[in-house]
Amino acid sequence: MALFRRRRSADSTTAFAAFWDAWPAEREALADAVESGQPVPSEVAERVTALVHAIHPDLDWEVGRAPKKGGGGLEDLDLSTDVDPNKLLEQLAALDDPSRLTGGPAYALTLRPGGSEEARIQSERWSRSAPEDDQWSFQPVRPADHEQLSATVQLDDHEFDLSHVSVSMRVDQAAGKIEVGVYHPDNMFLPESTRENVAEHVTLLALGEDDRVRWVGRTAPLDEPPLDPLSPTSMPAVVRQMADLLGGVGGWATLNGRIPLQGAVEILLRHPVTRRDFPAFTLFVQVIVPYTHTDEDKLPTGASASALDDLEARITGVLGDNGALFMRQTVGGRRDYRYYLDPESGVLPEFEAVLTDWSEGEVKLRSQLDPSWAQFNAARRPFRRQLGE
Repeated sequence: MALFRRRRSADSTTAFAAFWDAWPAEREALADAVESGQPVPSEVAERVTALVHAIHPDLDWEVGRAPKKGGGGLEDLDLSTDVDPNKLLEQLAALDDPSRLTGGPAYALTLRPGGSEEARIQSERWSRSAPEDDQWSFQPVRPADHEQLSATVQLDDHEFDLSHVSVSMRVDQAAGKIEVGVYHPDNMFLPESTRENVAEHVTLLALGEDDRVRWVGRTAPLDEPPLDPLSPTSMPAVVRQMADLLGGVGGWATLNGRIPLQGAVEILLRHPVTRRDFPAFTLFVQVIVPYTHTDEDKLPTGASASALDDLEARITGVLGDNGALFMRQTVGGRRDYRYYLDPESGVLPEFEAVLTDWSEGEVKLRSQLDPSWAQFNAARRPFRRQLGE
């Protein structure tokens, strides 16, 4: 079995190490800025910016309060027909109790990759490399923040009460994206650049940075209230519905066919998938596993089918959050797996160890760094029509 080791990127590892080496000297001043509600002192901001740009020049950063995680939400309510009404009232009251918020870090340092996929890869690795810090959380991308959608915000020297915002949303089928229109009653009095900033700010608060990049093609300010106004807090649910029209969210596609002299072919393909779904997974690993027990179509059966299922389960267990299967092709007595792993995680040796005791033939493995997922994109290209692309 041909096994390969991939060394970590020296540049990124050095930049991460430099950032975390400097962190103890900067964290207090950043926390003070959050507590006071004042800008970060310029000399501190300059040092942090230099450290962040060393990770990737397209990255920006911000500090603020860490998001609090509740101990339960509307999805946890018991809405069965036989529930005790008094119990339901108690559950509803508990949702308004501040004490239900769990403990955790007080502050958040967030990197902002924007639309840059390369910067998003590095922000994810930065977050994964973070040391333990009881007071700080380290976010690789700005998350959605619906609480801020009812707050007042200062943009371009103007103050906006975002509770007055309404939005419109429509699918651009040709672009495979969603267009968002954002209305605020003050729009008619503002310059175009400020109105555009409000539209973008609201969209980011509603969806978070990753879903903004995944699904939204354009945001635009509106001069008049939309005909069918939506609350910004409803945008995630609407995006999910509209994304289904554009090909779905997550999941797998199964394709079947026949190859002359080899028999039936079965292909399991992760679809749809975007670079934002697995930003840290840049190490491509292909594994070809032979099997001996086949049916008349040369597909695995009996003991081989069970052994392959067990192998896949063990690989999944070893990878955890450090890798994922993207494609599986079964044909002619071989199963061809295409995985992507986080090369910084060190999980590759464990991955390889799972393969060493395969008893039904020689396992072949090859790996290469592939940040753009060129290998996966090439493998799926012949099936674009079947996938509806």
